[in-house]
Amino acid sequence: MTETDPKQVLRYPDVVAANLDDWRFFLMKLHARFKTGSFVKGLELVSRITDAAEEANHHPDVVLTYPQVDVDLQSHDVHGVTSRDIALARRISAIAAELDIESAPREVSTLELALDVPDGDEVKAFWAAVLGYTDDPWHQVEDPGGRNNTLWFQEAPAATGEVQQRFHLDIVVPREVAEERVAAAVAAGGTLVSEDAVPAFWVLADRHGNKVCVCTADGRDTE
Repeated sequence: MTETDPKQVLRYPDVVAANLDDWRFFLMKLHARFKTGSFVKGLELVSRITDAAEEANHHPDVVLTYPQVDVDLQSHDVHGVTSRDIALARRISAIAAELDIESAPREVSTLELALDVPDGDEVKAFWAAVLGYTDDPWHQVEDPGGRNNTLWFQEAPAATGEVQQRFHLDIVVPREVAEERVAAAVAAGGTLVSEDAVPAFWVLADRHGNKVCVCTADGRDTE
């Protein structure tokens, strides 16, 4: 492969050498935050990014909130950063500069959840089912909508049996989805631990005993 191959996955030194001051590279993506200060200004930036993405036929993930716009770039066909992302990142930075919008590269971050398990392959299907995630080729499961945190599995041979679990996941879903999600998780190798609080939440566990709750708003409201 050559350096200009649009499918060549770039590594950290390659991205650093590209001198993308507004962007930071981690977890195989480029990340940027632009401090718009207002929703209207943010919408203008998003509109301009949309035009640039359509022109390049390469589309970022964009989150618009009142004070800022967050942008993630990745070439999904190769699950990494390529020259296509570098080019679009430069174009987006130029657009932000034209609009007099500053970047905040020190503010970007991604929170992942790690679960210690003896064998991730034994429990991945359960966690994909209970969370409504997709089974990633890496040692993890991901939200297909890109909104919720990735869950990955760290090999830990002794992490099994009856232990005091210090934290667990609560996945909150629409009421009409809850029973389907519980059934899918059980079919994927899980155990229904408790229905005592249904319909507020169901407690399930994977093959190694790691617990998770499927939650709804039903039954949680107070007068």
